[in-house]
Amino acid sequence: MSNTKGWEREALRLYERYELEIVEACGLCPWAERARLEGHVQPRVVVAKPAAALEPSLAAMKEIEANLQVEVALLIYPLFDLDRVAFEAFVTRVREANASRHAVGEIPFVMAAFHPDAPPDLTTPERLIPFLRRTPDPTIQLLRSDTLDHVRGRAPQGTQFVDLEVFDFSTPADVIAPLRERIARANLGTVQQLGVGELDRRLRDIRRDRDEAYRALAARE
Repeated sequence: MSNTKGWEREALRLYERYELEIVEACGLCPWAERARLEGHVQPRVVVAKPAAALEPSLAAMKEIEANLQVEVALLIYPLFDLDRVAFEAFVTRVREANASRHAVGEIPFVMAAFHPDAPPDLTTPERLIPFLRRTPDPTIQLLRSDTLDHVRGRAPQGTQFVDLEVFDFSTPADVIAPLRERIARANLGTVQQLGVGELDRRLRDIRRDRDEAYRALAARE
């Protein structure tokens, strides 16, 4: 893209709105603000269409892997027009390609897919999670595997709005499940108190901002 820096700048700005106005303002993650302020979180923008995004994603992950200060990273895709199902398939491709580069048991990151399109479902705390993960752009969250030690020790530190659903391998259920359930229940209570309409309004305002900014960028291409 001839205006790569513009796409990067706007995508990072929009993700920061989501981080500050949704995750931190609503208290959706107990560690988000501290992780950000201590420099443990790194968002990266991949300015590529889906067909050409695999290799840039892997390259970004390799760079992030080398920076041990980063515990959580976000790969943000402003040019993706994939629906949730198609994006989750792309995340699977990234996960499998990344795994092939490492020995068994030495994969540095676990991944979760975040996507801007998800209706609110307050039936159960678990079913509400996709709605709360409505980032402005399709996004892959990368959690450094070493952070699992903190989870196992019941003292998670420096983590972002982590989708603990990915911790389904060799992790004691009596450690992970209560923490995941507590966060999910707390978030459901927060949404019920705030009002799902109000949270949806805030998310839609970020989405409107995104659409306007990207239309302006596209017009300059």
